[in-house]
Amino acid sequence: MSEEVLIDSIGRQGDGVANAANGRVHVAYSLPGERVEITRDGERGTLLKIIEQSADRIAPACRHFGECGACALEHWKAGPYLTWKRNLVVEALAREGVSAEVAATIPAYGKGRIRAVFHSGRGAKKEAVGFAKRRSHEIVDLEECPVLAPELEAALPIARELTKILLAAGKPIDLHFTVTERGLDLDIRGPGKLAKPVESKIVSFAAEKKILRISLHGEPLAQLQVPTHLAGSVRVNLPPAPFLQATAEGERVLAEKVMQAADDTKSAVDLFSGIGTFALRLASKVKVSAFDNHEPSIQALRAAAKAPGLKPVTAAARDLFRWPLVADELKKVDFVVLDPPRQGAETQARELAKSKVKKIAYVSCDADSFARDAGLLTAGGYKLLEVTPVDQFQYSPHIELVGTFWR
Repeated sequence: MSEEVLIDSIGRQGDGVANAANGRVHVAYSLPGERVEITRDGERGTLLKIIEQSADRIAPACRHFGECGACALEHWKAGPYLTWKRNLVVEALAREGVSAEVAATIPAYGKGRIRAVFHSGRGAKKEAVGFAKRRSHEIVDLEECPVLAPELEAALPIARELTKILLAAGKPIDLHFTVTERGLDLDIRGPGKLAKPVESKIVSFAAEKKILRISLHGEPLAQLQVPTHLAGSVRVNLPPAPFLQATAEGERVLAEKVMQAADDTKSAVDLFSGIGTFALRLASKVKVSAFDNHEPSIQALRAAAKAPGLKPVTAAARDLFRWPLVADELKKVDFVVLDPPRQGAETQARELAKSKVKKIAYVSCDADSFARDAGLLTAGGYKLLEVTPVDQFQYSPHIELVGTFWR
């Protein structure tokens, strides 16, 4: 049975929310102020018809919107959409009792996403290549994706051809593409050990399509040249499947905020450093110690740090979740930047809260884990001065942000 509801707001996952007579319900692809007809399954509603349309509704940018699960909000005007992203941060901080000035959201899309994982070998249509449908393992066979950088969007037919070679393994396949300075880097995950004839086909395929490197589970199979990335002015030889920010513009904005926070510092520590996105920029001004649990990234950072004109950089592989830097190790440090994965850095934040570090720049891709860790730091005597939301995950419910803490 259908029912009519009025959408009040957009929830944390990008769905419209209605507080209806039959109880709260989440309705994908609806907008605040819209009166809609839905069918309900518990707290989830399926949109059947828009009875009264919001003035903020726009035409989606992609033909796959509504089927592909990657984007939730292509139908919303930029103004209210960016305000909603800021509010995700405001509300997360409020839930943890943390007070801070939250700046307006910076749209940091640039030319689009420089990393993407295309899926195939799943569901009824094994040869489909793209992203999963909403709440499903079925894959939408993508013809386009406006949020991707042009080089990644152009990789869709390449991924489709490669899938035909890999489907012989009979397993789901994930193709991790990264746009690098001179071309594409690709890491294949999922098919397990490949038969020798398949490996040979992949080597030939890399040469034919001019893919700089193709790896299998992080181990190179074919390499025309080492893919590189510029961290500021420093060129880094990338390990397979490296972590980079989602967009080049996002990296630029975040790095600018980190460097502003690092003014007047004499020594810095970069935690969860990856390949040195922030460490190598900081090294243009101060000596830096960098830590990350991914040994190949640390090796790449060490090599890049030999570039002329940099202050001394030390880099060590270390699991900061199990073995965080403690207060005694931070005695001579006056600035820390950290950029942990989505789960945040709770253990490390507890140790930073005990330290005497003067200033911390915390980069995060999850408002909730950032707010939790901000609560730990403020309880330890830090003041969170400003938080800047940086939207490099266009049309999704995810938000990047950077916050500066002072002791």
